[in-house]
Order: sequence, then C-alpha cells, then structure tokens
Amino acid sequence: MPKRLTLVCHLSHEDLHQRYRQATDSVERTHYQILWLLASGKTTQQVADVTGYSLRWIRVIANRYNQQGEAGVGDGRHHNSGAEALLDEVQQAQLQQAIAAPVTESGLYNGRKVAEWMSRVLERRVAPQRGWEYLKAMEYRLRVPRPAHIQSDPKEQAEWKKN
Repeated sequence: MPKRLTLVCHLSHEDLHQRYRQATDSVERTHYQILWLLASGKTTQQVADVTGYSLRWIRVIANRYNQQGEAGVGDGRHHNSGAEALLDEVQQAQLQQAIAAPVTESGLYNGRKVAEWMSRVLERRVAPQRGWEYLKAMEYRLRVPRPAHIQSDPKEQAEWKKN
C-alpha cells in the first residue's frame, strides 16, 4: 500500500480547500490543491495523477509546508529580484556617451566592442553577449549604410533620387 504523507496542521482541511479555490497565482493554486488533497487522505500517487506533478516534487511541497507553514506555499521566484546589474547608473551613462561619440577608426559599437569596453571599466572579462544585451537595453541600433554596387553610377543614382 502506498505511503501517505502527513501534514502538520498549519491550516485546516477546509482552509486549504478555500485557499486552493481563491488563489489567483497558478503555482500557488496548484500547491494548495496538492496540500488539500494530501490533507484529504489521498496518497502521493493519487495526487500526482490528479495534478501532474512528480512524486518527488509533491514531497518537496509537503515538506516545505510542514516546515514553513503558509510561507512555504507558492512560487518563491516572485520574490527573487535577480542579480545586480553589471554596470551602475554612472557607468551606463559613460557607456552611452562612448557610443554617442563620433565614430573612430575602430568603427561603430557592436556587442563585442561594448563587452570590451565593459571589461576595461569593470576590470574583469565580460562576455560579448552582455555587451549586446546592454546595447539592446539602451535601444541602440547598429546603423550601417548598405554597400554600393561596384558598377553603380553615382550621377545616375543622384538623378534617380531627385525624382
């Protein structure tokens, strides 16, 4: 016979059902559904069949609820602000000034060049992808004129543009 998980009685069976029905966040709703089903006496396999969660994850949710109570229910990613930005506001302003400066012999800035600039400022290696992400965040677009055809006649093109 499958083993049943026992829950610490932080909330009553009816409270778990009510929280499950009233939850607006989908992850929180599913967690309360799992807890409500376990409190109803369902086995972990039956709960897994109903919710689609794995047996291991159902045990993790139940253990988190047993240890933390209501605070352990729901998606902890909502409270994770993520890593700090590589460049602070002053450094971002300096980068914007460097990009806005007249083009030197090295050409226009691209992701690789921005990453090299960031590497010099931060004194550590920065991947080219980070440079591209900063260019996109600053809404910078690489504008390079289209190459002219070798056999094109500049006079003829100028006449065509006038019309």
